[in-house]
Amino acid sequence: MKKELNSKLNVLVIFIVTFIVLFFSLKDNFNEIINQIINIDKKFLILAFLLILVYYFLRSVILDDLIRKFKKKQMFWDSFSLTLKTQFFNGVTPFSLGGQPFQVYVLKKEGIKLSNATNIIVQEFIVYQIALVLLGIIAIITNHYYPLFEDVKILKYLVLLGFIINILVTILLFILAFTVKINRWVGNVVIKFLEKLKIIKNYEKVVFKWNEYVENFHDGAIMLLQNKKQFIKSIFYSFMALCALYLIPLVLLYGMGEFDIINSYEAIITSAYVMLIGSFVPIPGGTGGLEYGFIAFYGNFIKGATLTSVMLIWRFITYYFGMIIGAIVLNFKKKVK
Repeated sequence: MKKELNSKLNVLVIFIVTFIVLFFSLKDNFNEIINQIINIDKKFLILAFLLILVYYFLRSVILDDLIRKFKKKQMFWDSFSLTLKTQFFNGVTPFSLGGQPFQVYVLKKEGIKLSNATNIIVQEFIVYQIALVLLGIIAIITNHYYPLFEDVKILKYLVLLGFIINILVTILLFILAFTVKINRWVGNVVIKFLEKLKIIKNYEKVVFKWNEYVENFHDGAIMLLQNKKQFIKSIFYSFMALCALYLIPLVLLYGMGEFDIINSYEAIITSAYVMLIGSFVPIPGGTGGLEYGFIAFYGNFIKGATLTSVMLIWRFITYYFGMIIGAIVLNFKKKVK
């Protein structure tokens, strides 16, 4: 009941924030923006959708490789459909926290042991986070030596905050992976404290689950690092997947007839900055923060109705489209069963 209430609340928040974003985006140039969206060059619009599918495909390749360590007869379509369904759960939860538990649940239902299912998702998360941080570092260094954006303090602080959060997450991953005894001790202290505050009722059960999680995380990280070839390949695929995702605004600008204002490298750097801002917004899908970041950073290259039109299409492709496909695949699977 509580989970259902939280899900409905998250969806309500998405609708409210989306409505606010649409209102402020369309209120000044409604007719011009709608006209530009309708008249976008369709071949570039199709290419933008293909890029998001490439992103999903590459993420699925990584997931499929990891699953095959534990399930030899894994079909690629199952890995791809799991990636698509995960987009729905990522989209309706703050910080995309709903996707990973769902993935573990599905893998367990498919006959993979819970510990192994957790290992798979841990490994996938580690390589994705490393690729995300690498692109963030490249973006920040590039902009430091070859400034692309106006010097706006609030944006600097927001990007720095997003980058620090991603770095801390990556560091935390490695701490969880390689300091099992410390993690157990810290977990036990925190759980004991929460028990005294009456937040946690069953101390032994929670401690057992925490210790099990730490062990699974450690095993997953060790397994990933032992196979250096797959580790590097997975980071490369994650890196390329993010590049495909980050190039979508460029393709949409081409669709608007803007071919000379920004190149592919600048688009990747700009999108990386946008994603850094969105990484700490505690609203499902980073809604509000990502739109603001897009307008702020891509606004250095283009203004007015074209900027807003591209932002709206980009947001639909990179967020709402994934949730829609995920929901369709999820319901299709249920009906088949």
